[in-house]
Amino acid sequence: MTTRLILLLTFMAACSPAYAQLGGILNKVQKAQEQKQKFDELNITDEEERKIGEDVSAKIRARFGVVQNGAVHKYVTLVGLSLARESERPKLPWTFIVLDTDGVNAFASPGGLVHITRGALGLLKNEAELAGVLAHEIGHVANKHTVNALRKNKAVQMGTSTALKDRGSFLNQLTNKAYEMVLENAFDRGDEVDADKAAVQYTQKAGYASATLADFLTRLDDRNKDQPERNGLFASHPETKERIDKIRQTAGAKRGANGEARYKQHINYTAVPITAIAAVEAGAAGLTGSTAKAAGKDDKGKDKDKDKKGDEPKKKGFGIGSLKQTVAPEKQTAQVSASGGSRGLGPDRAAKGGSNPSIVKVAAVTDAEVDAFKRALV
Repeated sequence: MTTRLILLLTFMAACSPAYAQLGGILNKVQKAQEQKQKFDELNITDEEERKIGEDVSAKIRARFGVVQNGAVHKYVTLVGLSLARESERPKLPWTFIVLDTDGVNAFASPGGLVHITRGALGLLKNEAELAGVLAHEIGHVANKHTVNALRKNKAVQMGTSTALKDRGSFLNQLTNKAYEMVLENAFDRGDEVDADKAAVQYTQKAGYASATLADFLTRLDDRNKDQPERNGLFASHPETKERIDKIRQTAGAKRGANGEARYKQHINYTAVPITAIAAVEAGAAGLTGSTAKAAGKDDKGKDKDKDKKGDEPKKKGFGIGSLKQTVAPEKQTAQVSASGGSRGLGPDRAAKGGSNPSIVKVAAVTDAEVDAFKRALV
């Protein structure tokens, strides 16, 4: 029923008592149509999901930088694709990115972009543990956890009036909110449990020892035991010990490969002690806005040193404040912090990042190449 017809019939109802009841029905129909239109605006297409994911990834890369090493990216991509092909959305244009920071973290960006930090690679002991972490993040994407969280978010729902007028502006708002969710690991308990189950499922199908994710979480839990804040990877997840027990229970006694030799062949990073992670200085301005201004400071404290060339660029940091659209990296001074607790951040999330946000191009990986990679797993 068109809006013009609804208005006409409503006018007729107002002019004649005989149409009074009809007028009430038509008003309800009109309101229902308006509500449906707003609901439809929150239905994000796969193309829009990917665009949001790419924009979120650009912000994450500018925040932490990217390791400029093609061989490392190719290896992580092969592990990731081995798992993604076992997921509910195997045909997504999956992209795997290694972030240039000592912080131990991983981020799942909507549409198939998965990030893991150099620090996390240093803390992992074998390929099966890497597979477990990547599979967990793949699970978030495959089950559209961020997209569904956006649709349920009250602030996003209130923005639907803007969406009716300007879809592009509304998608920018979604990008900002998605970035906040991803950076904060702001998934609810149910989503985290689903992602853990997905991690066990994908790793087992790909031939990995799936309980090794629990081994990594045990090591991570011990590393974080003295932290006053929830810190970095899995910061918002259910209590770690409970998760470890559930993962082991779900994995059962099914055997699989851990790929330790191959992991050590491709990855030679060493984890930095949590008390020695260089952190972004409190009040530094950066990608997500000017926390310096919020604290009554200016940007004059930026690091004037030129970036070092090479595989591991000199690390720069970015503040975490109000969200903005810019993705250009900025240079800041940094301090070494044991906890980042003065800013309410754990050291992994406050960790200083590299200065180069460029994605490392990895040649298209064929199904045959993934199959050969999986067959060589021991």
